[in-house]
Amino acid sequence: MGKIVAIANQKGGVGKTTTSINLASGLAYLNKKILLIDLDPQGNATQGLGYTIKPDDLTVYDIMLNNASVKEAIIKLRRPPLNLLATNINLAGADLEMVDIEKRESILKNKLSEIKNDYDFIIIDCPPSLGLLNTNALTAADSVIIPVQCEYYALEGVTQLLNTIKLVQRVFNPKLIIEGVLLTMFDTRTKLSVEVAQEVRKEFRDITYTTLIPRNVRLSESPSLGQSIFEYAINSEGAKSYIALAKEFIIRNSKEK
Repeated sequence: MGKIVAIANQKGGVGKTTTSINLASGLAYLNKKILLIDLDPQGNATQGLGYTIKPDDLTVYDIMLNNASVKEAIIKLRRPPLNLLATNINLAGADLEMVDIEKRESILKNKLSEIKNDYDFIIIDCPPSLGLLNTNALTAADSVIIPVQCEYYALEGVTQLLNTIKLVQRVFNPKLIIEGVLLTMFDTRTKLSVEVAQEVRKEFRDITYTTLIPRNVRLSESPSLGQSIFEYAINSEGAKSYIALAKEFIIRNSKEK
């Protein structure tokens, strides 16, 4: 039985796409069958995995708005060993284009139903907004991971996201749960990072991951070269943290079964 996990936070710059790429890659290297869906019109996850969309490629836009087949749109990557549903700027106007579509909040869920059980986990990289694309992701998902950066105003926007999650639970997806809260950009040298981590753990005591994602130069550099951290700098602190997160994620999910 496959599981769909949305990685969401409408606040930009919190490590959402970095987490989507590297959690998905870490799980794939741990022999899990993974599909990563780039739902952000900026296409950063697609680019960060080194994939360049070709003219005849089908994208998430084609799946959601042109009724294209999900199976035909899947791109099989070799390194990391996962599958990808790619995105480009065409998706930028999707919120407006979906307005008049019946049951528009469930488009992605319906499309993924045919392939959900082909994977152990489907990871969705959500856009930094709270529009229809995010609603589609949360309606399709079984759970959501919320990255929170260890900086000023760390919890800014999280309350709004939690309200959106509650709304989706009430109206579209009553089974949606919060998979976990992930602390990112943690800097052991600063008192601020420690204080923010303590605040987040106090606020989200039972669901904050033990693993901390550090502020790491290699993590920042790897997307520009189209590589996950595991291809770019396997011995870096960033790689060690994301493989630890992948293992913690697997352990949590094995306990749920």
